[in-house]
Amino acid sequence: MQERVVLGMKILVLNCGSSSLKFQVIDAETEKRLAKGLCERIGIAGSRVIYTKTGEDKKKMEVSMPNHKEAILQMLKVLQDEKTGVISELSEIGAVGHRIVHGGEKFSKATLITSEVKATIRECSALAPLHNPANLIGVEACQALMPDIPMVAVFDTAFHQTMPEEAYLYGIPYSYYEKYRLRRYGFHGTSHDYVSERAAEILGKKREDCKIIVCHLGNGASVSAVKNGQCVDTSMGLTPLEGLVMGTRSGDIDPAVIEFIAHKEGRTIDEIMNILNKESGVLGLSDGFSPDFRDLERAYFEGRPEAVRAIRTFARRVAKYIGAYAAVMNGVDVLCFTAGVGENSPIIRSLICEYLGFLGVHLDEDKNGIYGQEEIISAENAPVTVMVVPTNEELAIARETARLVKG
Repeated sequence: MQERVVLGMKILVLNCGSSSLKFQVIDAETEKRLAKGLCERIGIAGSRVIYTKTGEDKKKMEVSMPNHKEAILQMLKVLQDEKTGVISELSEIGAVGHRIVHGGEKFSKATLITSEVKATIRECSALAPLHNPANLIGVEACQALMPDIPMVAVFDTAFHQTMPEEAYLYGIPYSYYEKYRLRRYGFHGTSHDYVSERAAEILGKKREDCKIIVCHLGNGASVSAVKNGQCVDTSMGLTPLEGLVMGTRSGDIDPAVIEFIAHKEGRTIDEIMNILNKESGVLGLSDGFSPDFRDLERAYFEGRPEAVRAIRTFARRVAKYIGAYAAVMNGVDVLCFTAGVGENSPIIRSLICEYLGFLGVHLDEDKNGIYGQEEIISAENAPVTVMVVPTNEELAIARETARLVKG
């Protein structure tokens, strides 16, 4: 996927949420980020734009943004500012790459956005009700303000569409798959794709010749198995709730837990799903202490039992998935850690790898002491290469966008 492009244009990358808009401008030729920003609290009192031109100080501006169209207008205004902007006119933007969370089974790669594509994204909203509608709002606002600029959809689910059916099917009546397409889709695909490709590149190998496990560990967390350049399994499912214990998400549970809580607590399905998505994970395990792994890590070193419990449970669950995916691929060559926790927590990386000696995973604890930088952290001559590879989903989106427009 990560084909490098040489194209004299600037790519605008957008990630649109229900009340926020993250953006970056990336030069497609040099692959350098020129600017980044965030429009937050859209439609809410106190909305503002946070903007940083590369190499300069961050700026914060209180601006009224009653809707996403106004937010995009404000974004374009700061990008064209005489002093701090990075474009002088809209024609310098060669294309806009939109992060779209769910593409269902229809999209296995990025695509130019047409009315048909928008209709399919809208159909997938039932599978991602919090994300796809917001993503579409951003697309349509951009189309209204930049009608002559190509729009590209890059899907979180696309990289995982190479999974075989034995990986993505659930053990429920097959008719539910046939009628509703109930199956595992996986998320964080842009990150898993970028990191696995970059890891092979660092090692001077082709991804097609490697068995790679990527651990995208942050407030949302997932693991993927990448064999011969393709994803063959991933931990998230129909929604991002399945898989690892996360910041506030439960991850894998016995489905009967839902029935049990419903009867004992008198809760509705919607209330229980809210608990599993927003009150569980390490927040729940730490008895409400914090969903933030930085807080938990500090408390872990203080010996606070609620933090020890949460972090050790998280590490064990990650290790279990790594072991499972080594089995799925009949071996593993490279183990990658990425995202906020994966890149910046030596102790969590160490706790995970303690379980994996049988696979040939052996850390060099001195090398493991790094934060947020590319590094091989496995011991010399260890059978499995362990790496920290910072993710760059925006660059991956920009590459896909430029490749499509270049055509």
